[in-house]
Amino acid sequence: MAKTYFYYSAMNAGKSTVLLQSSYNYRERGMHTVLFTPALDTRGGPGRIASRIGLSADATPFTASDDLAGLVRAECARQPVACVLVDEAQFLTRSQVQQLTDVADLLDIPVLCYGLRTDFQGQLFEGSAALLAWADDLNEIKTICHCGRKATMVLRTDAAGRVLREGAQVEIGGNERYVSVCRLHFKRGEAQPSAPVAAGG
Repeated sequence: MAKTYFYYSAMNAGKSTVLLQSSYNYRERGMHTVLFTPALDTRGGPGRIASRIGLSADATPFTASDDLAGLVRAECARQPVACVLVDEAQFLTRSQVQQLTDVADLLDIPVLCYGLRTDFQGQLFEGSAALLAWADDLNEIKTICHCGRKATMVLRTDAAGRVLREGAQVEIGGNERYVSVCRLHFKRGEAQPSAPVAAGG
């Protein structure tokens, strides 16, 4: 039986790169994949998944009102689908996560979801919370904080590099707005290494 997988991490851990590589592996063997990306994230262009290292691919953009299982069924009517891959899965609704589990359970198609676990305030996204509860397999993709520890949290910064603690949960951005840090530096609000204290003379 197919499974639903959730690959989660902080920002800049290479989630989109891993997703695109997984899709490529299927397609290299002549198998068709369906890629989904949130319509609100247009950093790589509308309906496009792009990684920081230059890989990219077309994807079906989705909004909160879309029935993802229905879209997959429609694609299956055109040609066999070997795998479904979802980028920025934190933006899924709870209902859409359940729809994706139907894809695995009823259509017997594996579903690979890649996304953030928590937002810049340390709160779970709706999609991430549902995936943590409903996915068959949970896998952490690791990245590091500026101190060298594992980064598990995300800080949001303004144009001057100041850490922001208030604001809307969803604000699309990349390295210019978000920094992945360990829990300690998240608590301290330190997006960059502290400047060394000069020795007195």
